[in-house]
Amino acid sequence: MPLIHSVRTSLAPHHYEQGELSEALLADWSERYFNPQRILDFQRNVLVGGRCLAVPLDRYSELKGLGDFNDAWLEAAVPMATEAVGQLIADSGLDASEIDALVSTTVTGLAVPSLDARVMNRLPFRRDTKRTPLFGLGCLAGVAGINRVGDYLKGHPTHAAILVSVELCSLTLQKQDLSVANIIASGLFGDGCAAVLMVGDEHPLAQEAPLRWSNPRSAFFGDTERMMGWDVVDSGFKVVLSPEVPDVVANELPGEVESLMTEAGVESERPDFLVAHPGGPKVMRAMETALELDEDALQLSWKSLKEYGNMSSSSVLFVLKDTLEDLPPAGSVGMMAAMGPAFCAELNVLEAMH
Repeated sequence: MPLIHSVRTSLAPHHYEQGELSEALLADWSERYFNPQRILDFQRNVLVGGRCLAVPLDRYSELKGLGDFNDAWLEAAVPMATEAVGQLIADSGLDASEIDALVSTTVTGLAVPSLDARVMNRLPFRRDTKRTPLFGLGCLAGVAGINRVGDYLKGHPTHAAILVSVELCSLTLQKQDLSVANIIASGLFGDGCAAVLMVGDEHPLAQEAPLRWSNPRSAFFGDTERMMGWDVVDSGFKVVLSPEVPDVVANELPGEVESLMTEAGVESERPDFLVAHPGGPKVMRAMETALELDEDALQLSWKSLKEYGNMSSSSVLFVLKDTLEDLPPAGSVGMMAAMGPAFCAELNVLEAMH
C-alpha cells in the first residue's frame, strides 16, 4: 500500500483575531440587519479564535464581483501553493524532477491553466509530470485528494506524488447576503494551503514514511444537492449551507465507518486515532455523538478550528500535519474522514508505521 511521507502548510499572509473580523462585518451589516447582536452571537458560536485572510481586511470593500475576487484568489493562491510544495520537496530530500504526479484541489477560485500548472511554472518539475486538477469537492477534497493519489500510487509503486490544496474562503464573502448561512460562513471559514507527499511502497522514501494509507471509501448520498455548495452569481460564490448537515453526519457516518473498519479487517469498531475535517462545532459534535468518541478523539480538529477556522479542503490536511508531529504508537490504526458537497463522505484507513 502507498504511504504518506510528509505534510507542509502555508497560511494566508494577513491574520486577524475573530473579534476584529466580527466588528468589521458588523460595521457593514448592522444598519441592514434587524438584530446586530445576533451577528456577534453567530460569530462567537463557531468557536473560531482567529483566521488568516488572503488580502488585507480593508481591501475586501474594493472587490466588487466574480472577476475581482478571482483575480485576488490567483494573486494569493499561486504563491501559497508554490511555497508549500517547494518546502515539502526540499524537506523530503527530493527534487521537483523526482515527483511523478501533481494533484491540486480548490473550491474557492478558478484557474485555467489550473493551479498545478502554475506551480509547475515556478518549480523545476519534469515536463512529463502527470497533473490532475480537482474542483468542486469542497471540504471533502482533502481526503478525496489523498485517496485519488493513493489510487494512483497503487498502480505506480515506485512513484512519488503530491497533493496540494489551496482554499481562500474569505474571497467568497457575499456582503449583500444577510442569510443565516452567509453570516455563519463569514465567521467560520478561513484561508490556508497544505501540500502532502505520498510515495508508493517501492519508492526509496517508503521505509521512512510514518503512515500507511489503505481502504479508500467514497459515499454519495442522493438528493442532497442543496446541503452544501455554491451558487455561482455575478458577485462571486454564494454559499449554500443547510442546517440539516449535522443530522446527515449523525445518520450516515456511523454506517460508513463500520463498513470501512470491516473491509479493512479491523477488529475494533472505532479507529485508534482520527484525522477529521473540522467542519464546525455542530458537525464535530454530531460526529462525536454518532461515533461514540472519547472526549479527546477530535482534539486536533478542535485545535485547528480554533486557530484557523474551517479552511475547506485544506483543514483536514492541517490536522494530518499535526498528527504526524505527534504520531500515535506503531501499529495504531486511524481514519481520515471528511464530508462535503453532493452531500457525500470520503474516508480511508491509516496505520502508524514507526
